Amino acid sequence: MTAAQKKILVVGGGIGGLATALACGARSVPVQLIEKKPVFSEVGAGIQLSPNVVRLLEGWGLRSALDAVASFPPLLQVRSALSGAVLGQLALGARAVQRYGARYATIARADLHKLLLEAVQAQGSAQLLLNNAMQLVSQDANAVQVTTSDGHQRRANVLIGADGLWSDVREFVRTDAQPRFSGHLAYRAMVAQAALPQALRSEVITAWLGPRFHAVQYPLHGGQWLNMVVIVHGDAPDDVHHWDHAANAHDLRAHLNGAASGLQDLLAAIAGWRLWPLNGLPHLRSAKELAFGRIALMGDAAHPMLPYLAQGAGMAIEDAASLAEVLSQPALGDVAALERYAHTRWRRNARVQARAQRNGEIFHATGLQRWGRDAAMRALGQRLLDVPWLYKGG
Repeated sequence: MTAAQKKILVVGGGIGGLATALACGARSVPVQLIEKKPVFSEVGAGIQLSPNVVRLLEGWGLRSALDAVASFPPLLQVRSALSGAVLGQLALGARAVQRYGARYATIARADLHKLLLEAVQAQGSAQLLLNNAMQLVSQDANAVQVTTSDGHQRRANVLIGADGLWSDVREFVRTDAQPRFSGHLAYRAMVAQAALPQALRSEVITAWLGPRFHAVQYPLHGGQWLNMVVIVHGDAPDDVHHWDHAANAHDLRAHLNGAASGLQDLLAAIAGWRLWPLNGLPHLRSAKELAFGRIALMGDAAHPMLPYLAQGAGMAIEDAASLAEVLSQPALGDVAALERYAHTRWRRNARVQARAQRNGEIFHATGLQRWGRDAAMRALGQRLLDVPWLYKGG
């Protein structure tokens, strides 16, 4: 069977699912994508795309589309959230291109989703089926069969679960993995830079590190908007399945009592906040947690990332590229292709999960550990902030 004759079924029309459809189409592997919502949509705030991810997107022909909606900050700086002092810096821009072959970008999640959708539609090799929820799944030696809410039974060579943290596909691969609350809450907002006082506007990525909280700000929409996220310790909302909640700005300011005036002024200048409880899964421990027979998981369905390394979307896009590569090889059987994907991806994803969790502990350090963190950042800022093993790609 040639790659073009295979039937690949992808469940989930978010960033991971669309990236999989686009990557497969680029290798002449047609995809049927089912999405349970009646329209394709993406909510949320901003995300960071490091060179390992931008390189893939540009390889799929999306450079011009990125240029139209993304920002490309020249600098990452880390500041003390208490004193406001700069602790360390990492040059991005031309340095990232020189070292890693691609730029470092920041983009609104909805913009990334839209450009992926438009690219898939323009490519024309994927069949997109909306308002279709997966209901039943079975597999045998020859195929995987999925019954969807429109009453159809669809047979395919493989099934890819790209349906996010609360995945329905995952129960067929990881029966012991249930999402759990991390103990952290993310307050998120986007604001037009023109609406901010000049002193609060910024074209760089700034991370503010404090005791038991941290904040990150960066530009979006070519610098016209500013994305802001503040992560604090707190209790889970009553409904953790619904990750986007209205937030009380007074509660946020209470969490950051004692923060530097520059950070406090920025928070006070932003009126509308949303609250996201940060949930996760146990870290990957083996390739078996990514694939079972003809069913594979990718992105948040397989390995949700805490946002302390800014790689959630990035690892999903890397997964998509890896899936397309193995599924396009006619010499590989379907099951063998998914096994190769799983063995290729699980260690890197597990490493990113572990590094993100460790970063969260460092970002929120208290007492002597916080003092040591700040001292190390002052002495070794660029070395600590650069991540060659990650930015060079998997």
